[in-house]
Amino acid sequence: MAEPVKGPASYFPSIEKNYGKKIDEWMKILKKAKIEKHMEMVAFLKSEYEMGHGHANALVAHFKTLK
Repeated sequence: MAEPVKGPASYFPSIEKNYGKKIDEWMKILKKAKIEKHMEMVAFLKSEYEMGHGHANALVAHFKTLK
């Protein structure tokens, strides 16, 4: 049996379903925003895309691993 997905990636299916963009698209949005601080990035997603805190935090956490 496959290991269950943990961490930020566990939110990805819900994020894609609820907000209509693939995770790669969200990574491009965050890169283009040129915001450095984690909580400022979360606030950006919440205010500009009406995203919930948990989903925004998961995207930012994943984004930070790509740098």
